[in-house]
Amino acid sequence: MEIVHVMNTARSAVIEIKDGGRYFTKQTYQVVVNGKEKFDTEKTITSLFSLKPDTLQHVEVFQGEEKVGEVSFRTDYEYVTLDVKRFGARGDGISDDTHYIQAAIMACPRNGRVLFPAGEYRVTSIFLKSHIRMELAQGAELKAFTEPEKFPVFPGLIQSYDETEEYNLGSWEGNPLPVYTAILCGVDVEDVVIYGKGRINGNASKENWWKDPKEYKEVFRPRLFFVNRCKDITLQGVTCCNSPAWTLHPYFSENLRFMDLDILNPSDSPNTDGLDPESCRNVDILGVKFSLGDDCIAVKSGKIYMGKKYKTPSENISIRQCLMEDGHGAVTLGSEMAGGVVNLTVEDCVFRHTDRGLRIKTRRGRGKDAVLSNIVFRNLTLDHVMTPLVVNSFYFCDPDGRTSYVQSREVYPVDHRTPLIKKMVFENMECTNCHVAAAFFDGLPEQKIEEIAMKNISISYADNPKTGTPAMSEGVPKSSKRGLFARNVTKLTLENVSITGQEGEAFELVGVDELIQNEGT
Repeated sequence: MEIVHVMNTARSAVIEIKDGGRYFTKQTYQVVVNGKEKFDTEKTITSLFSLKPDTLQHVEVFQGEEKVGEVSFRTDYEYVTLDVKRFGARGDGISDDTHYIQAAIMACPRNGRVLFPAGEYRVTSIFLKSHIRMELAQGAELKAFTEPEKFPVFPGLIQSYDETEEYNLGSWEGNPLPVYTAILCGVDVEDVVIYGKGRINGNASKENWWKDPKEYKEVFRPRLFFVNRCKDITLQGVTCCNSPAWTLHPYFSENLRFMDLDILNPSDSPNTDGLDPESCRNVDILGVKFSLGDDCIAVKSGKIYMGKKYKTPSENISIRQCLMEDGHGAVTLGSEMAGGVVNLTVEDCVFRHTDRGLRIKTRRGRGKDAVLSNIVFRNLTLDHVMTPLVVNSFYFCDPDGRTSYVQSREVYPVDHRTPLIKKMVFENMECTNCHVAAAFFDGLPEQKIEEIAMKNISISYADNPKTGTPAMSEGVPKSSKRGLFARNVTKLTLENVSITGQEGEAFELVGVDELIQNEGT
């Protein structure tokens, strides 16, 4: 068995226990650090804390009395620690500590640490700066105020002085619109790590941010974490909960790592997506647990204006060893993806009690830059997922979403408004207790899904399945125990695909140009 050193700071580290488990290890292991500190773990991605800076660390992993692996690494250098309480923060759960925490951050030198010892720190928006480390120690909680008047506003677009360019700060569902600043904000910063055993609590409820969520109030709800045009940003270990809107929203940023996090929002909370990388590149999402009220991960690249103007896809995204629970989609692409999504891999994950596993949402009007390419899902365990795989080219979002242009199954001309779905690969997936449908692929008649390859996939249904609609578009009836439906696909490959217990045909194919099917299907 292999033990891998994934990353470290001066005070923390992440290791991966590669015993073949998905999110959970197959056994309970004991982790021993430098022959002294000991703790048990049942997770493949495991964090280490309370390490000494600039020190050689030796980590051993035991199963019972047997050592099954080890790894060594050296922690980073640390120059100084700034304790926020020495700057005036009280952490008493009552006082507004925003100003004192911001002072500590602004005073922190390169290679410095901003430390939050145990306590409840009431805040509005905290702004990050480059080259800092922030540690939320065990028992430390950033707990946000909920009065809108306490929060600054990020305008959507600010025109440049010569009126040739624009400066974009605010964003709401793919459009440049004014929003309240997040609990943690970063603009044009780099080399930031936020880590620890503490919590970031948006403190949202149906008494404040979640009240009348569809009602437009001139300024949109804040995120829990928002970074814009940033790079080399890492979140490790912390719990993020009760976000007013999307929880983690990196925007036009690169080289991002989200590791060993818990992202927890109530199952009925509105628009509380877990992690929404938008027009971002080089994103690693590793060992994260999601349990929330909307999509667990939603990869985006702008609605029509932002996608067409900036043409910046989300690309090179790796999602591994994650647990998705109680969300709408485990991994969703779109619907605001007018800039495209390229090179996305999801592997060694567990999806439980989500509406869908993969959920692609696109539609006419997203534009010619809305290209999905090289999407790979492999080595996945799905249980009580309503419909494991959904690709919907008729998603009825936006004011024109139910018009004939968006919803018609007739052939329309291919023009600058037409999106494109290229190759998708699904392999080694175990899907049990499915409810509505095994898979639902619905491509545009004028620009078909180019290729879908399915290999080594088993799907079986719950004994008492729920009835539901597999895709949010016009003309799709409610059903249960529906098999695989594919419409308007250029090439469909089925190799060792097993669907058992469905009602009606296992495979419904309409407008599939080329079908490759082996005897094991």
